[in-house]
Amino acid sequence: MDKEALIPHVAVVTRIVKETPDVKSFYVSAPEGGKPFEHKPGQCAMLSIPGQGESMISITSSPTEQDFIEFSVKKVGRVTGYLHDLEPGSQILVRGPYGRPFPVDTELKGHDLVFVAGGIGLAPLHCVINYVRAKRQDYGNVMVIYGSRSKEDLVDYHEMLEEWGKDGSIDVRLTIDRAEEGWDGHVGFVPNYVKELQPALSSKVLICGPPVMIKFTLAGLKELGFALDQVYTTMEMRMKCGIGKCGRCNIGSKYVCKDGPVFRFDELDALPNEY
Repeated sequence: MDKEALIPHVAVVTRIVKETPDVKSFYVSAPEGGKPFEHKPGQCAMLSIPGQGESMISITSSPTEQDFIEFSVKKVGRVTGYLHDLEPGSQILVRGPYGRPFPVDTELKGHDLVFVAGGIGLAPLHCVINYVRAKRQDYGNVMVIYGSRSKEDLVDYHEMLEEWGKDGSIDVRLTIDRAEEGWDGHVGFVPNYVKELQPALSSKVLICGPPVMIKFTLAGLKELGFALDQVYTTMEMRMKCGIGKCGRCNIGSKYVCKDGPVFRFDELDALPNEY
């Protein structure tokens, strides 16, 4: 690990966007401008608030973005609650990047890609999707299957409609759990929608969302004929210190922060059933 990743850097929150009732996106830059550090799709960073604590958060923006690093943060506790109370111009501490990224330039390159996300699980995949968009010639067909409890809980809803869905290179499929007034799209749970859509068996699949969604989506993919080594996920929610010292993210002999957070499911299948 680069020793620079261990040093907190002062960063400025330049923009805040309310995505859903409990999710905000924070655009963070170095005080002198530009992003605080370089990263790869799927990596995380530690956001610190002196006197409040720190939290490991997925990096939402693509590495191709040069002006800022973006974090989409769900309000769930003390640190995230404090972040949600910040205003543009506030300073925070950031350190990173941490973890093994998605293999966008090796195993995924040249393949059709299917992104499957539920709720805030879109955040770590958002980074990969925009990286793929920036290097579109390096990949095959791209499908995004994303669902949440309701329309107002869909993160990055307008970006998906106005940018991803209109550039002609990405097939965006949205669903919500239950029908509601004003929604004329698909209704139903993500795992069932994946089976209904029957993505091409040649695809590589990236999944992130609630554990129960991942479990049933994986089962559905197996039914469709996908192999475990075609499917990837990220387990950044288990990361704590980020450097393999606290021991709170280990699964058998593996540490999520050092050996992940990105894993193929054949790699996870070889580990104890502790996750």
